[in-house]
Amino acid sequence: MKYLFEVRIKEGHTAEEYADAWVRASELIQQAPGARGTELHRKIGDPDTLIAIAHWDSKASRDAMEADHPPNIDAIIKSAAPGCEVSVIGEFEDPEWAVMPPDNA
Repeated sequence: MKYLFEVRIKEGHTAEEYADAWVRASELIQQAPGARGTELHRKIGDPDTLIAIAHWDSKASRDAMEADHPPNIDAIIKSAAPGCEVSVIGEFEDPEWAVMPPDNA
């Protein structure tokens, strides 16, 4: 499954500051069972808007991590909170199938 959220950087702060916290928290979160990686992207034309994508084996795996993660993850998240606004986009199932164009190479 995929967990997506949008991050808007507040005036006086930078995306790089947030990205530093993101990396530190992600390194810890990725140690949880079922974690399959994370991505952080800047919006084209709006470098102060980011989208975060966390990949998990299942919603249950993510929920378990969220319910019982180490306090140092909370500390990292709290340290980044004054510089941004976070909006959850949602939780999405991995597709059962994907339609891909044929390879023309």
